[in-house]
Amino acid sequence: MQSSGGFWRVVLTVACLGLAAGLAGVFAASPARADLRLCNKTDSKISVAIGYKAEIGWRTEGWWNFDPRADANGCKVLLAGPLHSRFYYVYAIDISNGGEWGGEALLCTRQKEFTIDGIKDCIPRGYEQTGFFEVDTGEQESWTIQLTDPQKGGS
Repeated sequence: MQSSGGFWRVVLTVACLGLAAGLAGVFAASPARADLRLCNKTDSKISVAIGYKAEIGWRTEGWWNFDPRADANGCKVLLAGPLHSRFYYVYAIDISNGGEWGGEALLCTRQKEFTIDGIKDCIPRGYEQTGFFEVDTGEQESWTIQLTDPQKGGS
């Protein structure tokens, strides 16, 4: 027969093991986030628009505003959930110093907040036509775009 001290030591050990297993299960069950994120690694305020292939066709959305003094890590989720396309398109404006990050993919935008379906006939439909740069995610489910100052290198 065990002494009462030995009994409680076994009960305490089993309880600690159960707690550890339960916590491991909770942390293991937490899914990894799969999103399209953009990080502003500049010292400037910037505004960002994106273009992507949605279920109904091409869509552009904007604007996400980034302020390096207000945004703790400088990153925001642009599209939540697993990515469904390989290619995404980004256009950003440096509000503080002027300039932009753009490219050759022409998509529809406007100066105010927007969601625009379709990329044809932007101007006749009352929108602006803007050059976006292409981001190849390689068919990953999650991707982070980092915008940097031109002298620092990056997108």
